[in-house]
Amino acid sequence: MSLAYRLVGWLFICNRHLSSSSSSPTPVDPSLLLRLCTVLYQQQHAPDPKLHSHLLRLTLPSSPHSIHELFLQVCNRFPFSYRPPHRLHLFLLSHSSFSPTPVSAAKLLDVIGKSRNIALLWDHLRLTADRRLLSLSSLRVAARVLADAQETSKCVRLFYLDPQFLSLGALNAVVETLCRRRHVNFANDVVRKLRGSIAANEETYKLLIVGFCKAGELMKAARLWNMMVAEGLEPEVDAYLEIVVTLFKSNRSEDAMRLFKSMRETRFLDLNIVSYRTVIDWTAKVGKMPQAYMVFAEMLKKGIGLNDGATLGALVYGLLARKKVKEAYRVFQEAREVDRNLCHGLMKGLLRLRRPAEATEVLREMVRRRVEPNMHTYVMILQGHMGKRGRKGKDEMVNFESIFVGGLVKAGNTLEASKYAERTMHGAMEVPRFDYNRFLQLFSDEEGVEMFEMVGRRLKEVGMADLGDVFLLYGQRMATRERRRKAMVECREA
Repeated sequence: MSLAYRLVGWLFICNRHLSSSSSSPTPVDPSLLLRLCTVLYQQQHAPDPKLHSHLLRLTLPSSPHSIHELFLQVCNRFPFSYRPPHRLHLFLLSHSSFSPTPVSAAKLLDVIGKSRNIALLWDHLRLTADRRLLSLSSLRVAARVLADAQETSKCVRLFYLDPQFLSLGALNAVVETLCRRRHVNFANDVVRKLRGSIAANEETYKLLIVGFCKAGELMKAARLWNMMVAEGLEPEVDAYLEIVVTLFKSNRSEDAMRLFKSMRETRFLDLNIVSYRTVIDWTAKVGKMPQAYMVFAEMLKKGIGLNDGATLGALVYGLLARKKVKEAYRVFQEAREVDRNLCHGLMKGLLRLRRPAEATEVLREMVRRRVEPNMHTYVMILQGHMGKRGRKGKDEMVNFESIFVGGLVKAGNTLEASKYAERTMHGAMEVPRFDYNRFLQLFSDEEGVEMFEMVGRRLKEVGMADLGDVFLLYGQRMATRERRRKAMVECREA
């Protein structure tokens, strides 16, 4: 019953999302949609007269809203094949009362773009621009497709198709879309070629600098930074912070702290909890605890992050990484509120010191304090107990690899189970890394609840009490959606 409700809810959300219109969508007859899609698929290469004769035999709706919704549903049925939706679009323009809207134009543009037909995409863009149907979402879709095809000149010409696109808002929207898809070099070329028509602002430079930093190209980010300062623009906090993180990742912690000091001098009032937490996290990771304490003291003096569990968790992990166990426990015990991030920092540090028993005790303390563990908590604990490649128990019945193979067989993946068994049987072959997420996913059902209880009891019988408690807790609180929901409700009520 729960699976049926989930499927119904998922289909309802997808239908609402894909057929977005200002009014409530008109329901489409499923049988008509099936017959229409069948005709379009079978006759997609047929001449226009033959295709039109088949379509005219169907009883298409006469209402503009109904036929608009029908067209959107057809586009959803053919997300990567442009020919059926495109030919239906041409037919509707000439044989019905169908009037294109920005939503239908953007939907067809998305289908054409996914099929990588650049010539048809450009023709459709010009036709849509002549009808004044281009929107910002259409611009994003077209820029994404042209970036995948490395069509820089056509992407620049996009902004001249409609006067509304010659604005900073449109440029920043395109740059954000391209940087999210790791086309930061392409976005930089577009901004440079549009410099005469649209002048970049702080937001544009921030997006490009962050994109170059995430791509690992620090020199290009620094070049843009200098260009931005030369134009008299002040870098935003996000740009500062991304370069600081990139410097930490490049093992240049001194340069990172020097840049953070410059950020405190120029943008002190704009620093927030995220800025301080990021610097504290990285200074703790690289073992510079005095600097982490200094930044933490400044954050407290500013009056922010007094009970921030993520910041305290980073401090606790940094102390444990330096083997200062008593000091880490003191920070944990003196915290006003214990949340999941703080517990994760303590558990991660204890597992790094190879103390899985103490980490399991932290898990028990989380449950006692009504702090609900998540999937990451259990995966981290299992890796600490069993290792990243999965260790065998003292008893044949709790061989962890056989449990995983049994889960693969239960899920119907017999070929994958056979390959895994062959790798583990041959000593000369390296055993692959154990996928704990996959293991927990395969047994996350009512049958898995019984399995976790049985394995947990057997583990306790052979002397592995901590690992047995982990399995028992997961089976009681995380194995099914209903159990997870019930556990979360208990935590909120507490």
